Amino acid sequence: MVSIDRGDDSRHGVWDDVQAIAMGTFFAAIGIEFFRDAHLGTGGTAGVAFLIHYATEFGIGPVIFLLNLPFYAFGWVTLGREFTLKTFAAVALLAVESYFMHDAFAIGFSAPWFSAITGGALTGVGMLMLFRHKSSLGGIGILAAFVQEKLGWRAGKFQLATDLAILAASFLVLDWRHVALSVLGAVVLNLVLAVNHKPGRYNGY
Repeated sequence: MVSIDRGDDSRHGVWDDVQAIAMGTFFAAIGIEFFRDAHLGTGGTAGVAFLIHYATEFGIGPVIFLLNLPFYAFGWVTLGREFTLKTFAAVALLAVESYFMHDAFAIGFSAPWFSAITGGALTGVGMLMLFRHKSSLGGIGILAAFVQEKLGWRAGKFQLATDLAILAASFLVLDWRHVALSVLGAVVLNLVLAVNHKPGRYNGY
Protein backbone atom coordinates (compact mmCIF):
# COMPACT_ATOMS: atom_id res chain seq x y z
CA MET A 1 0.00 0.00 0.00
CA VAL A 2 1.30 3.45 -0.89
CA SER A 3 1.91 5.67 2.14
CA ILE A 4 0.62 9.23 1.91
CA ASP A 5 2.85 11.77 3.64
CA ARG A 6 0.76 14.31 5.52
CA GLY A 7 3.63 16.54 6.50
CA ASP A 8 4.71 19.86 5.03
CA ASP A 9 5.59 18.21 1.69
CA SER A 10 1.87 17.74 1.05
CA ARG A 11 1.32 21.49 0.85
CA HIS A 12 0.73 22.97 -2.57
CA GLY A 13 3.57 24.73 -4.32
CA VAL A 14 3.35 27.66 -6.71
CA TRP A 15 3.17 25.41 -9.78
CA ASP A 16 0.39 23.38 -8.15
CA ASP A 17 -1.62 26.56 -7.60
CA VAL A 18 -1.01 27.82 -11.15
CA GLN A 19 -2.22 24.64 -12.82
CA ALA A 20 -5.19 24.34 -10.46
CA ILE A 21 -6.34 27.90 -11.14
CA ALA A 22 -5.85 27.40 -14.90
CA MET A 23 -7.72 24.08 -15.03
CA GLY A 24 -10.34 25.03 -12.45
CA THR A 25 -11.35 28.16 -14.34
CA PHE A 26 -11.26 26.23 -17.63
CA PHE A 27 -13.75 23.66 -16.33
CA ALA A 28 -15.91 26.44 -14.89
CA ALA A 29 -15.85 28.35 -18.20
CA ILE A 30 -17.04 25.26 -20.09
CA GLY A 31 -19.79 24.74 -17.52
CA ILE A 32 -20.88 28.35 -17.86
CA GLU A 33 -21.00 27.93 -21.65
CA PHE A 34 -23.39 24.98 -21.23
CA PHE A 35 -25.63 27.21 -19.09
CA ARG A 36 -25.45 30.08 -21.59
CA ASP A 37 -26.13 27.85 -24.61
CA ALA A 38 -29.29 26.47 -22.97
CA HIS A 39 -30.34 29.97 -21.82
CA LEU A 40 -30.16 28.96 -18.16
CA GLY A 41 -29.11 30.82 -15.05
CA THR A 42 -27.20 29.81 -11.96
CA GLY A 43 -26.37 31.07 -8.48
CA GLY A 44 -23.58 33.23 -7.14
CA THR A 45 -21.97 36.16 -8.89
CA ALA A 46 -22.10 34.22 -12.16
CA GLY A 47 -25.88 34.06 -11.76
CA VAL A 48 -26.09 37.85 -11.45
CA ALA A 49 -23.86 38.11 -14.52
CA PHE A 50 -26.27 35.85 -16.43
CA LEU A 51 -29.21 38.08 -15.48
CA ILE A 52 -27.36 41.15 -16.77
CA HIS A 53 -26.27 39.27 -19.91
CA TYR A 54 -29.80 38.15 -20.78
CA ALA A 55 -31.22 41.62 -20.11
CA THR A 56 -28.53 43.66 -21.89
CA GLU A 57 -26.48 41.27 -24.10
CA PHE A 58 -23.26 42.34 -22.37
CA GLY A 59 -20.65 39.56 -22.36
CA ILE A 60 -20.77 37.25 -19.34
CA GLY A 61 -17.01 37.23 -18.81
CA PRO A 62 -16.50 41.00 -18.49
CA VAL A 63 -19.62 41.33 -16.33
CA ILE A 64 -18.34 38.65 -13.91
CA PHE A 65 -15.03 40.51 -13.63
CA LEU A 66 -16.67 43.88 -12.96
CA LEU A 67 -19.15 42.50 -10.43
CA ASN A 68 -16.29 41.05 -8.41
CA LEU A 69 -14.30 44.28 -8.06
CA PRO A 70 -15.98 45.46 -4.81
CA PHE A 71 -15.35 42.11 -3.14
CA TYR A 72 -11.56 42.16 -3.47
CA ALA A 73 -11.01 44.84 -0.82
CA PHE A 74 -13.33 42.96 1.52
CA GLY A 75 -11.49 39.70 0.86
CA TRP A 76 -8.08 41.34 1.37
CA VAL A 77 -9.07 42.64 4.82
CA THR A 78 -11.01 39.61 6.05
CA LEU A 79 -9.42 36.57 4.36
CA GLY A 80 -5.89 37.73 3.61
CA ARG A 81 -3.66 38.64 0.70
CA GLU A 82 -3.01 35.13 -0.63
CA PHE A 83 -6.67 34.19 -0.97
CA THR A 84 -7.57 37.54 -2.54
CA LEU A 85 -4.74 37.54 -5.09
CA LYS A 86 -5.47 33.96 -6.15
CA THR A 87 -9.16 34.78 -6.44
CA PHE A 88 -8.42 37.89 -8.51
CA ALA A 89 -6.27 35.77 -10.86
CA ALA A 90 -8.98 33.10 -11.12
CA VAL A 91 -11.78 35.59 -11.86
CA ALA A 92 -9.67 37.46 -14.43
CA LEU A 93 -8.79 34.19 -16.18
CA LEU A 94 -12.41 33.02 -16.08
CA ALA A 95 -13.52 36.32 -17.62
CA VAL A 96 -11.08 35.88 -20.52
CA GLU A 97 -11.97 32.21 -21.02
CA SER A 98 -15.72 32.93 -20.92
CA TYR A 99 -15.31 35.78 -23.41
CA PHE A 100 -13.64 33.54 -26.00
CA MET A 101 -15.41 30.27 -25.14
CA HIS A 102 -18.42 30.93 -27.37
CA ASP A 103 -16.19 31.31 -30.44
CA ALA A 104 -13.81 28.48 -29.54
CA PHE A 105 -16.35 25.88 -28.46
CA ALA A 106 -19.66 25.14 -30.22
CA ILE A 107 -21.99 22.81 -28.33
CA GLY A 108 -24.25 22.22 -31.33
CA PHE A 109 -27.08 20.38 -29.58
CA SER A 110 -27.62 19.56 -25.94
CA ALA A 111 -30.95 18.87 -24.26
CA PRO A 112 -31.60 21.63 -21.69
CA TRP A 113 -31.73 19.15 -18.80
CA PHE A 114 -28.38 17.70 -19.91
CA SER A 115 -26.88 21.19 -20.14
CA ALA A 116 -28.11 21.94 -16.61
CA ILE A 117 -26.51 18.79 -15.17
CA THR A 118 -23.30 19.05 -17.20
CA GLY A 119 -22.93 22.78 -16.56
CA GLY A 120 -23.48 22.31 -12.84
CA ALA A 121 -21.06 19.39 -12.61
CA LEU A 122 -18.27 21.07 -14.58
CA THR A 123 -18.61 24.37 -12.75
CA GLY A 124 -18.70 22.56 -9.42
CA VAL A 125 -15.54 20.58 -10.22
CA GLY A 126 -13.81 23.79 -11.30
CA MET A 127 -14.79 25.56 -8.08
CA LEU A 128 -13.67 22.54 -6.05
CA MET A 129 -10.20 22.73 -7.61
CA LEU A 130 -10.02 26.43 -6.74
CA PHE A 131 -11.21 25.97 -3.15
CA ARG A 132 -8.55 23.33 -2.54
CA HIS A 133 -5.90 25.83 -3.56
CA LYS A 134 -7.19 28.72 -1.41
CA SER A 135 -8.92 30.47 -4.28
CA SER A 136 -12.49 31.02 -5.48
CA LEU A 137 -14.56 32.62 -8.21
CA GLY A 138 -15.06 35.67 -5.99
CA GLY A 139 -18.24 37.51 -5.13
CA ILE A 140 -20.63 35.42 -3.06
CA GLY A 141 -17.87 32.83 -2.68
CA ILE A 142 -15.76 35.36 -0.76
CA LEU A 143 -18.69 36.12 1.55
CA ALA A 144 -19.36 32.39 2.02
CA ALA A 145 -15.72 31.77 2.93
CA PHE A 146 -15.85 34.69 5.38
CA VAL A 147 -18.99 33.60 7.21
CA GLN A 148 -17.63 30.06 7.61
CA GLU A 149 -14.15 31.08 8.75
CA LYS A 150 -15.00 34.11 10.88
CA LEU A 151 -18.60 33.59 12.00
CA GLY A 152 -18.79 29.80 12.14
CA TRP A 153 -21.72 29.58 9.73
CA ARG A 154 -21.86 26.78 7.18
CA ALA A 155 -20.63 28.19 3.89
CA GLY A 156 -22.79 25.74 1.94
CA LYS A 157 -25.99 26.89 3.60
CA PHE A 158 -25.10 30.55 3.10
CA GLN A 159 -24.25 29.88 -0.55
CA LEU A 160 -27.50 27.97 -1.06
CA ALA A 161 -29.59 30.79 0.43
CA THR A 162 -27.99 33.41 -1.82
CA ASP A 163 -28.24 31.10 -4.84
CA LEU A 164 -31.97 30.64 -4.27
CA ALA A 165 -32.46 34.41 -4.05
CA ILE A 166 -30.57 34.96 -7.31
CA LEU A 167 -32.43 32.12 -9.04
CA ALA A 168 -35.74 33.61 -7.88
CA ALA A 169 -34.71 36.86 -9.57
CA SER A 170 -34.22 34.85 -12.78
CA PHE A 171 -38.00 34.95 -13.26
CA LEU A 172 -37.45 38.54 -14.44
CA VAL A 173 -35.71 37.31 -17.61
CA LEU A 174 -36.48 33.56 -17.88
CA ASP A 175 -39.65 31.47 -18.05
CA TRP A 176 -40.46 28.95 -15.34
CA ARG A 177 -39.07 25.98 -17.29
CA HIS A 178 -35.66 27.58 -17.67
CA VAL A 179 -35.71 28.67 -14.03
CA ALA A 180 -36.53 25.10 -12.96
CA LEU A 181 -33.62 23.75 -15.01
CA SER A 182 -31.40 26.48 -13.59
CA VAL A 183 -32.29 25.25 -10.10
CA LEU A 184 -31.35 21.72 -11.20
CA GLY A 185 -27.95 22.97 -12.36
CA ALA A 186 -27.39 24.85 -9.11
CA VAL A 187 -28.31 21.76 -7.07
CA VAL A 188 -25.79 19.64 -9.01
CA LEU A 189 -23.11 22.31 -8.55
CA ASN A 190 -23.69 22.59 -4.80
CA LEU A 191 -23.89 18.80 -4.46
CA VAL A 192 -20.42 18.46 -6.01
CA LEU A 193 -19.08 20.93 -3.45
CA ALA A 194 -21.00 19.53 -0.48
CA VAL A 195 -19.84 15.95 -1.08
CA ASN A 196 -16.23 16.71 -1.97
CA HIS A 197 -15.32 19.81 0.04
CA LYS A 198 -15.70 19.12 3.74
CA PRO A 199 -13.51 20.89 6.32
CA GLY A 200 -10.78 18.70 7.79
CA ARG A 201 -10.75 16.12 5.00
CA TYR A 202 -8.16 17.76 2.80
CA ASN A 203 -4.82 19.15 3.99
CA GLY A 204 -3.15 20.26 0.79
CA TYR A 205 -3.49 23.97 1.54
